[in-house]
Amino acid sequence: MGKITIDRNACKGCGLCAINCPEKLIIIDESMNVRGVHPAKFTETDPEKCKGCKMCAIMCPEVCIEVYK
Repeated sequence: MGKITIDRNACKGCGLCAINCPEKLIIIDESMNVRGVHPAKFTETDPEKCKGCKMCAIMCPEVCIEVYK
């Protein structure tokens, strides 16, 4: 079981993490961050499905995702 944290203010909202999450646990938030973009958000609906694969962190060009196992 894994868990991720996303630095909302560092995120540029590219969506690469959401596209590459095999469990589809990352969504694009409706609210904006300080950059004026919609950042990625770890969904709270079914967080135990996260396996800690690190695919989201690997794909993030801004290095704003941390993965914990």
